[in-house]
Amino acid sequence: MPTAARLGAAALAGALLAGTAAAPALADTATPSPSASAPSSSSSSASPTPATGVPAGLYGKGDPQYDGVWRQSLALVALQQEKVEPAEAAVQWLLDQQCEDGGWPSYRAEGTPCTPATEDTNATSMAVQALTALGGHQQPVGRGTDWLRAHQNPDGSWAYNPGAPGDANSTAVVLNGLLAAGLDPAQVAVGGRSGWDGLASFQLDCTTPADQRGAFLYQPAAGVPAAADTIASAQALLAAAGGHLPVDTTDRKDAPPKALACDGGQGAGPVAHADSAEADAAWLTARLAADGQHLTAKTPGADTPTPAYDSTAWTVLGLVAAGHPAEAASAADWLAGNAYSWAAQGPTGTNPAATATLVLTARAAKLDPYNFGGANLVQLLVDSGPKPKSGPVAGDPQATRAPGAAITEPDENSGFSAGWLIGVGLLVGVGAGLLLSLNRRRQKATSGTDSADSTPATGADTGSGSDSDTGSDDQPERTR
Repeated sequence: MPTAARLGAAALAGALLAGTAAAPALADTATPSPSASAPSSSSSSASPTPATGVPAGLYGKGDPQYDGVWRQSLALVALQQEKVEPAEAAVQWLLDQQCEDGGWPSYRAEGTPCTPATEDTNATSMAVQALTALGGHQQPVGRGTDWLRAHQNPDGSWAYNPGAPGDANSTAVVLNGLLAAGLDPAQVAVGGRSGWDGLASFQLDCTTPADQRGAFLYQPAAGVPAAADTIASAQALLAAAGGHLPVDTTDRKDAPPKALACDGGQGAGPVAHADSAEADAAWLTARLAADGQHLTAKTPGADTPTPAYDSTAWTVLGLVAAGHPAEAASAADWLAGNAYSWAAQGPTGTNPAATATLVLTARAAKLDPYNFGGANLVQLLVDSGPKPKSGPVAGDPQATRAPGAAITEPDENSGFSAGWLIGVGLLVGVGAGLLLSLNRRRQKATSGTDSADSTPATGADTGSGSDSDTGSDDQPERTR
């Protein structure tokens, strides 16, 4: 029986034959990231390109002010995972962004001195993960983790910029960096409050409504009831599971994640670290099921929620790290079928942070980033930055840089290449031609019979009525 994916592809093929174009799905805003910082490098590799004003060593063509280090680091982690050796200019650009005290700002322009107030934990932690993955950069990694340790809050958490109250997202991202560098968050502490304690301070416990328990809030606020935050919960899961980028598929749990056990007698208190990842994973799994195997978010001023691609991707990464790849599979398939516009169709073309996140997500879910819903994500990422020393290995020959379908099978990652769609269109055209030819022959035969036995010619119309049922196979999306 044809699946929704096959029917959708056939519909698109029919549209192509009719001379109409299918409009691409709209994407919401691209990746989260970082702060307003003063901006970068002292090396010639970071000189702006004449066409865009973006440093030549940087991935992406968009303004790097708020996410330069973040997107560069994600791109380097993803390419390293795919065994693509980046250009020296790309690595040097990231190294040159580091300040003398060990921290990284979101971005600083060439020749601009570091300003401590613009250094942030998110950029620093992601840079630490990238340089750790690349290898051979122990000194800048060590200076980076020292900076992170020096800016831990008294409650064990981290803020985006030093000196501010901590938040769940920043605390989780910092823990990812510490774990990547081989540090134990239990031993990274201030006044007896460890990194795990800091993360636990944002998790909703048994005193909250049942549909909130196990999730993370972004940041507590006086007079505001604690409420689950989707992106905070998604990013916190990878840290709670003891993971970092890139995500390794290691332990696998046969049972679904366990919701937070609350028998009604618990008082206020943090969720134990041993239960943290399971409780968060259970909440996120329930949200995925409720929203069609992806997460949604309501942006200010919007009437309805829109797909939250970044939160969905981080959830997949966290579920895999927590040992629940089965629960992550459907969300990964949804991303394969729907997230291309988020990765590659932004105002400035390819969004390297989004594309890199999907590359990492695909591998974690054991899917093919060379054919992720029909898109060659690795090539898209490579094309968004300086030419690498060594290119990507040969990918799926059916992958394209612009997939032709908006949905994939729920249990596969085959996608639909442009060639496949053209083939379907040709089959539809050939089938229609055969039907017309057979109908004409039958009409001729019927005409001969009519003249012999005086059967009215309208009998041919009756026959064509049954043909309309057969002909409906040309447009299965309308009849099944």
